[in-house]
Amino acid sequence: MDRPRPLKADVLAHGWHAGSLGSVSLRLYDTASREIRDFEPLEPGKASIYICGLTTQGEPHIGHVRFAVAFDILRRWMVRGHGLDVTLVRNVTDIDDKILRKSAENDRPWWAWSYLHEQATSEALRTLGVLDPTYEPRATGHITEMVELIETLIERGHAYPATDGSGDVYFDVRSYADYGSLTRQKIDDMEAAADADPRGKRDPRDFALWKGVKPEEPSTASWPLRMAAAARVGTLNAPQWPASMSATPSTSTAAASTCASRTTKTSRPSHVQPGWDLPSSGCTTPG
Repeated sequence: MDRPRPLKADVLAHGWHAGSLGSVSLRLYDTASREIRDFEPLEPGKASIYICGLTTQGEPHIGHVRFAVAFDILRRWMVRGHGLDVTLVRNVTDIDDKILRKSAENDRPWWAWSYLHEQATSEALRTLGVLDPTYEPRATGHITEMVELIETLIERGHAYPATDGSGDVYFDVRSYADYGSLTRQKIDDMEAAADADPRGKRDPRDFALWKGVKPEEPSTASWPLRMAAAARVGTLNAPQWPASMSATPSTSTAAASTCASRTTKTSRPSHVQPGWDLPSSGCTTPG
């Protein structure tokens, strides 16, 4: 029996075993090796999947939720086809520049605007039959972990505060030898990261891990985590980044990846973060 030609998809999961249809194995495309390989769990009987969810800036459309359907198929195949206990974490980027801009344009609090579209996204995914994630952490619920990770990156020479005094922190792409290896790209051939003023960067391709607060934007000083977050931020790079300087989180992959380590289960009674005093009006219905 010839090996079937693999399908091109975001996630390639192909069940096939040479010479036998009764014995089915799970094979996935490995981006690093450019090969289809047998899936072998790190822990027998279990599998973990982490995916970056949507930035809740507006109503979701089919292009937005396509990723969730692809991973839902993979998850179901692991559970039903292979009996694996799957933990799937899908984060929510509930604050970023686009959310702040669009909420201001619509004269709505940023958190109300974000929550409205978080609920719309969840409803759309359930309508498509996508299973709820095991955990669904919000970016704003993990500021302390983000700061800790950024501190570590700075200490190891992989990140640095902006040189223009804006309060931004960037990942230094040239500090990581394997940067671009998965996509087989050279740094010099990459486009500049258009996520912040390039004047504060060492290299235009460096991307933001953290963004300094602008006068019209919310800051950690207004959040329940303000004391812990402000104290941690102050240790990042004094005196260039003083403790008195507030900051808002960015949507970078490096920062968002900390969400997988400490999360809140989706079955919690309320989606509202502990300690937040959020009015119900404007959060769950369009308007």
